[in-house]
Amino acid sequence: MNYAYATLMSASSSATTSSYLMSLIPIVLVVVFFYFFILKPQKKQEKQDKEMRDSVDVGDEIITNGGIIGIVTQVKEDNVVIETGGDRSKIRIMKWAIAKVVNDDDEDSKDKA
Repeated sequence: MNYAYATLMSASSSATTSSYLMSLIPIVLVVVFFYFFILKPQKKQEKQDKEMRDSVDVGDEIITNGGIIGIVTQVKEDNVVIETGGDRSKIRIMKWAIAKVVNDDDEDSKDKA
């Protein structure tokens, strides 16, 4: 009788352990999903944006996050001076505010389409 009781109790404790492990599997899968489908692509995009901002040079046409379009006239460590409009007004902006560098290749491809 004691042997049957001991066997039943050991089976019960191993079942509890396996049920705990089975309940952790969905949590682990969610963490893996978030890493590969959310965090990793976001880090890749941030790296590309930083490279684009660091490669800005005098004479490049840029678009800022606020929608201002201008030509770069001066590049410093963390800011850029752009010239906008026909009146040649100059605006100093931070590099992080650059949304896009407009290339001549982009305009040519739009004209061909």
